[in-house]
Amino acid sequence: MKILLNFKLLAIIIITSILLSSCGIYKPVEARKVPGQAKDRARQNIDEGRGISIGNVLNKRGTAGNFQFSSSNPLWRASLEIIDFLPLTTVDYSGGIIITDWYNDDQKTNEFIKITIRFLSNEIRADSVKILVHNKKCLTQNNCQVRELKSTISNELSTSIIKRAALLEKNSKKK
Repeated sequence: MKILLNFKLLAIIIITSILLSSCGIYKPVEARKVPGQAKDRARQNIDEGRGISIGNVLNKRGTAGNFQFSSSNPLWRASLEIIDFLPLTTVDYSGGIIITDWYNDDQKTNEFIKITIRFLSNEIRADSVKILVHNKKCLTQNNCQVRELKSTISNELSTSIIKRAALLEKNSKKK
């Protein structure tokens, strides 16, 4: 019985030492690679990504990239100008999406359209904007069918947005 107890104790000590040694508690460091001053060591840790700096938190540009205001993005401004007659449901600049509400032009009382504009890039190119147009036809108020339109509307919207964005960018460079 005492041998079994000693064996368990020895196994626990061996397992604990293996686990602790693999955690990296002891890491030999070469003195020539570590700065002597505390400020220098802190700066090195931050530069290597092992710490944080209040300057990075308060930085106006952000740490994940260079964020633009929506008013300085010509694609965003052009899109809002083109669809300004439509009621908007979701406008999320950081998510890069504009979704309109269901719209009816009063010519067909049972037919509505909804437009979704997704921004894939800030560059003014044809593939920077993806436009989806959905159509909703209602036989009664509770009996509606929604489907995506594969018509020229999305292509025409995309073309007009790109043209307007290029014009806005050209005018902003003149100023």
